[in-house]
Amino acid sequence: MPVYEYRCSKGHRFEAIQSMSDAPLELCEVCGAPVQRVMHSPAVHFKGSGFYNTDYGTRNRQREKAGAEAAASDAKATKADGGGESKPADGKPAADKPKTEKVATKKKDD
Repeated sequence: MPVYEYRCSKGHRFEAIQSMSDAPLELCEVCGAPVQRVMHSPAVHFKGSGFYNTDYGTRNRQREKAGAEAAASDAKATKADGGGESKPADGKPAADKPKTEKVATKKKDD
């Protein structure tokens, strides 16, 4: 038999074991005030390896897996090559920094 939770208008909460065919309770066990049945989401547990693997076709899953592996290997190759443009240590692109040039000056021999 299921266990139902009830809440009265004064804030008391209690549980009652009732048959599914029984009418819901109307009065609080503590104070006699009107009660409402509290609804909860059902407890669902997905157990076992590959639960979703058995629900769908294997051809689509194999194509998706191959595409994901190819994308991962491309990302690793790009990272190993230096990843494209390099940024300075401060994280700003070189175009945003003012350019300063050092000019070599010659000293006069006295």
